[in-house]
Amino acid sequence: MTGSPRRTLVTTALALLAAVAPLTSSATAAPRAPAAADAPADLDLSKSAAQWIDKNTLAWDVRGDAASQELVYARDGQLTVKDGELAGEGRRIRLTPAEGGLTDAQRKKYPHLKGYAAFTVDPRDRDRVRTALTGQLVATRSGADGTLLGATGVQTQGILDDLYGARATKAALGPQFRGGRPTLAVWAPTAQSVSLELDGKRVAMRRDDASGVWSVTGARSWSGKQYRYVVKVWAPSVQKVVTNKVTDPYSTALTADSQRSIAVDLDDPKLAPKGWEKLRKPGATPLRDAQIQELHIRDFSVEDRTAKHPGQYLAFTDTASDGMKHLRELAKAGTSYVHLLPAFDIGTIPERAADQSKPDCDLKASAPDSEEQQACVTKTAAKDAYNWGYDPLHYTVPEGSYASDPAGTRRTVEFREMVQGLNGSGLRTVMDVVYNHTVASGQADKSVLDKIVPGYYQRLLADGTVATSTCCANTAPENAMMGKLVVDSLVTWAREYKVDGFRFDLMGHHPKANILAVRKALDALTLKKDGVDGKNIVLYGEGWNFGEIADDARFVQATQKNMAGTGIATFSDRGRDAVRGGGPFDEDPGVQGFASGLFTDPNASKANGTPAEQKARVLHYQDLIKVALTGNLADYTFTDSAGKKVKGSEVDYNGAPAGYAAAPGDALSYADAHDNEALYDALAFKLPADTTAAERSRMQVLAMATATLAQGPSLSQAGSDLLRSKSLDRNSYDSGDWFNALHWDCRDGNGFGRGLPPAADNKDKWSYGKPLLTSASLTPGCTEINGTSAAYRDLVKLRATEPAFSLATAGRVQSRLSFPLSGTSAETPGVITMEVGDLVVVFNATPQAQKQSVAALKGAAYKLHPVQAKGGDPVVKSSSYERSSGTFDVPARSVAVFERG
Repeated sequence: MTGSPRRTLVTTALALLAAVAPLTSSATAAPRAPAAADAPADLDLSKSAAQWIDKNTLAWDVRGDAASQELVYARDGQLTVKDGELAGEGRRIRLTPAEGGLTDAQRKKYPHLKGYAAFTVDPRDRDRVRTALTGQLVATRSGADGTLLGATGVQTQGILDDLYGARATKAALGPQFRGGRPTLAVWAPTAQSVSLELDGKRVAMRRDDASGVWSVTGARSWSGKQYRYVVKVWAPSVQKVVTNKVTDPYSTALTADSQRSIAVDLDDPKLAPKGWEKLRKPGATPLRDAQIQELHIRDFSVEDRTAKHPGQYLAFTDTASDGMKHLRELAKAGTSYVHLLPAFDIGTIPERAADQSKPDCDLKASAPDSEEQQACVTKTAAKDAYNWGYDPLHYTVPEGSYASDPAGTRRTVEFREMVQGLNGSGLRTVMDVVYNHTVASGQADKSVLDKIVPGYYQRLLADGTVATSTCCANTAPENAMMGKLVVDSLVTWAREYKVDGFRFDLMGHHPKANILAVRKALDALTLKKDGVDGKNIVLYGEGWNFGEIADDARFVQATQKNMAGTGIATFSDRGRDAVRGGGPFDEDPGVQGFASGLFTDPNASKANGTPAEQKARVLHYQDLIKVALTGNLADYTFTDSAGKKVKGSEVDYNGAPAGYAAAPGDALSYADAHDNEALYDALAFKLPADTTAAERSRMQVLAMATATLAQGPSLSQAGSDLLRSKSLDRNSYDSGDWFNALHWDCRDGNGFGRGLPPAADNKDKWSYGKPLLTSASLTPGCTEINGTSAAYRDLVKLRATEPAFSLATAGRVQSRLSFPLSGTSAETPGVITMEVGDLVVVFNATPQAQKQSVAALKGAAYKLHPVQAKGGDPVVKSSSYERSSGTFDVPARSVAVFERG
């Protein structure tokens, strides 16, 4: 912490004089003495190391004494450092060192700045603050002899919130219609001017000084017109004042490829498909009971020969297509939600079909283990029609490439028709949303937010550069107006598109407070007022803890442990890794787990260790799965495999607690999702090479069962019940239709053997994958594909119809769910026996039939549950129970559910 520098009378006088006079150019400035040897100058104006956190306080990570410190601002951005001096015409704001540094309240609000020195704006200069924010800002420190000791740009997120946040967060932004007349409003507090470009003309906009919002009200004729904002603003990323022509971050409609915003009223009856106002949704399923299919819009139908609208929103209205028939079967079994990968305006897909590239080779002609397919697909990947879509350009407009016409409002109508189609099939709709980053920042072509309020919407590191820990330009939802954008956007999707839930990408990069604000805003929506019951909207997300905000470094994050008890679920990787084995980034993909043969059916990989090591690890994996089956409850108490009584939070998961949830529904279980290898591909790497297709099918079902039969919500990647493969691709975000498309007809195969996966993310695993891709045992036929699907639907039906799998509180889980053989001599490696209510579930991951004797149940009557006894899995029907000994007999590689009575 920097103490108060000593100031001589002369230095003080010089500072007072400088404060009231413009900074002169270097040509007329007084000579400067060289910096002292122990205080090297840090004079880089391209960095922004100082942070103006409120209207009175500048925080700066500096050490040592300085005689004076100031803020210098220049409207035209002419300040530079030349020959160790600050040059250019500017005006000064005096700063005084704050005794004791930042206050306790400031440290609490900005914990990452707690070690910074604090400087207070001189009261005599506070009338200059708002003006200073509209130009270049430089923080300086000088020695007693006038030597420039430090000069840096200034981050202004904090002061912008302090000055404008209270009013701006209440403002209605974007196109707002009243009586048919639109008002267009944009928040741009640092802009020197903002005008509207509409119909080739410039229209002046009015600035509200209290909020920093610029707005203009137009005539009815403006409805449907294209527009952009013309914003003149200082841009630190290029160190100059720029005039940006930029689309509306609150756009509700766009032209093709997002070149212009369109002034559209989403309440216009012309945009409502038939029956929209009276849309009847399936009954709401509480989050703790949600069974979710994760689905990419293009994957769903692009290779479905029975779809009339392949690759489009309208494919979900093709009721006779194979894909829609499959979804209806899943809904009938008990699947409640379809989770759509990002469907907002995406920055990495050309929206016009004519502009999209296609692979120019015969992909079907190459061998199953060839490098040719991936090479051909990769050549066109940047300009083809495919991307997962985690590249947000405009947050609140549907993506145009999935519409029959990307120009205008067809995308609005057709997105609504998609929701109708899913709802009509018995499924509610979840949107995958990506508010943690943007596709670009600064002055890049596809930057929007950062061109309007530079340095505000993106999260900045200590030097002022944009953080990219999410893989792209991070946003800063901790800042008031980015947080508002998140809330406003989600309310629009819920109210105007009747979306039933949201899945947050990298939710841990949001403040917990922001996600709770979303929950509060959605809860306020009512059927009478808004046409939707917001309390029925489900929320869940990725609560990973990493990056510049890790461990609550800047705010309390929306991470796994922090979201416990909120009713907002986080993905749990604990059970996933235990079921599959190892982790997603293992050097050797052959590391086995509970459902891939660890110890019970070892493969040839040396990474699995000795038999003794394998046995110890599979038993620990079983403990992780037991915790997952409880809903990852932190306080659930049970006997672990070592015979020790533990809580879920005391079971180790890579140095973190396995159990972190406070109630069922806090944790979402899954065995696979779009990220990392599909479950079938992970098992392909891990199961012994000679495992038959039939046995692989059974292990697929077993793995999926650990998530499906767990307390709380579960998610499955669409097609996993059909043994879906991406030909071993671990990161297929840009791998095109060839590696990603779903195959609903078993005669088309499951996607395995389509060639080696793209080199960029997979080449280091090619040596492992090449011999697999030509293996006959890894090419399932219709018997295996359809059998897997039927068995999975039985599990979903069990989950949806048996109250024992839907225990509402942690207390009920504790009293109703147990693992009677855990930690005893009867616990079998590769087998988990769970008693829940009047049910007993045996997960047998071994290649042999297993008998599980539960002494406490001796004399009780049990039988295989009717759903399985009459279901689609002929093998599990051979399961039996011996009443006299309380012994359950389950065939190899099976999960069997028994009911009492």
